[in-house]
Amino acid sequence: MRAPERTFVRAQSLRRSMSLPEVILWQHLRGQRLGGLRFRRQHPVGPYVLDFYCAAAGLAVEVDGRSHESRERARHDAARAAWLAEHGIRQLRLPAPDILDPARRVFALEAIVLAAGAPSTGFAGPPPRKRGRIAPPPPSAVPSVGMTAPLHRLFGGPPPPRCGGV
Repeated sequence: MRAPERTFVRAQSLRRSMSLPEVILWQHLRGQRLGGLRFRRQHPVGPYVLDFYCAAAGLAVEVDGRSHESRERARHDAARAAWLAEHGIRQLRLPAPDILDPARRVFALEAIVLAAGAPSTGFAGPPPRKRGRIAPPPPSAVPSVGMTAPLHRLFGGPPPPRCGGV
């Protein structure tokens, strides 16, 4: 779907000023490195700019920093999620601390693979190139889509140690 010109301009600006968690996640997503999935960064869709978007899976991956903790921002995020769902785009929200911490990042990457419906690669390197649309998994198989819960709750295990300032 075509986005307004101002959304394209905003997307270009956001590509040049990505946050640290976005830069780190992009290093894992670019060049089909994750499960053979092709992602675009700061992709304009309608009035919104998606942090990362996989068209084949119809999946938007959003990195939530501290700015997403306010009530006003939560209302905006809910309206945005509803608009995206209305247009057939599923959304996976990942907390920024889960991207910054290398131990938790593995779980975040696995959550993306599961949400996209791609087979797990074990993150051992780029998978072989695939073409065509990836069928999304049934909703019951991906409990993390649309949630901002800490990933240790989704995959089990003890909570990670608390870090100050992140």
